[in-house]
Amino acid sequence: MAEEREKKIAAFLEKAGWGTAARAPLACDASTRAYERLSGPEGRAVLMNAPAGPDGPPLEGSRKAYSAIAHLAEDCRPFVAVGEHLRTLGLSAPRLLAHDMEAGLLLLEDLGDDLYGKAIETGKAGDGTPLDALYRAAIDALLLLHQAGTPAALPLPDGSTYKVPSYDEAALAIETELLTDWYIPVKKGAELAVEEKDIYRALWKKLFPETQCGAPVLVLRDYHSPNLLWLGEREGPARAGMLDYQDAQVGSRAYDLVSLLQDARKDVPEVREEEMLAYYIEKARAGEADFDETAFRAAYAVLGAQRNAKIMGIFVRLWRRDGKPGYLAHLPRVSAYLERDLRHPVLSEMKAWLDTHVPAALRKEILQTE
Repeated sequence: MAEEREKKIAAFLEKAGWGTAARAPLACDASTRAYERLSGPEGRAVLMNAPAGPDGPPLEGSRKAYSAIAHLAEDCRPFVAVGEHLRTLGLSAPRLLAHDMEAGLLLLEDLGDDLYGKAIETGKAGDGTPLDALYRAAIDALLLLHQAGTPAALPLPDGSTYKVPSYDEAALAIETELLTDWYIPVKKGAELAVEEKDIYRALWKKLFPETQCGAPVLVLRDYHSPNLLWLGEREGPARAGMLDYQDAQVGSRAYDLVSLLQDARKDVPEVREEEMLAYYIEKARAGEADFDETAFRAAYAVLGAQRNAKIMGIFVRLWRRDGKPGYLAHLPRVSAYLERDLRHPVLSEMKAWLDTHVPAALRKEILQTE
């Protein structure tokens, strides 16, 4: 199987004019996608190897995999469509150099190595730009995206279109269940009773309307340090290079800001989070007469809790199901973000439920893989 895939890749690269390029693996993410950097006379490019298919088997009681219910990309068409849309807005998604969407192979512009994650560790980008300027550029990019309106259907190179799915209650809900299906059983050493899961679902159902804070926008879903690159030679919002947006959906404008300011992979001090949240709110209020700060802050807290609950479950699932224990190192950080969110009054009932079934002291304990 691997040999057949390699033959397809070699044929794709040959046809694209990159057949003689040197290939080196790039860091993989938590998905089944793989990336390689190509170097040769043509310059540099990135190969995305993304075979079509769901992220796992059908869920119990359903004929659909988790990725289908959560509207996650199961082929490379969404990546192509969303990327080209971002570029039309003047944002820095990588240019598409060649594609075979049927085979799940894309050749992309190489945006470099100056990842936001490195800047967070050192306090500045590779060119010396202070970290706060990187955050503001990323937020400016979000503001531009949010003010552009909601795309209905996005064009694809083959003449077809891609309809961006809605980040609906079904998708939000299935994500929250990762906490009860994977995280809490490992923490407690026992499964939750069906009745308790039902109460948990009902609490989220009550909270989801709070995520609506203005007109829906294009939500990129994983807008955080591993997927952002500093492009200091560009201007304005285009200085924030974007990766990994194939799971984009139409939803709340608060979601991507939560992804950025409650970064699962890197520490964001609460002082910086609040400063950058205030920066977004100030700019939004200046450009939109009907911007509601109170509603936005409530949506931010609810989506922060929803996202962190999802991530806590995903990191345990990556360990238990996929044999990737390295993600457990991030759990204390994500749990701490959840505690911040739970301080908002709108989440008081959810906090009480969590404190009963997985108390704060237990949430803070580090999981051992042995």
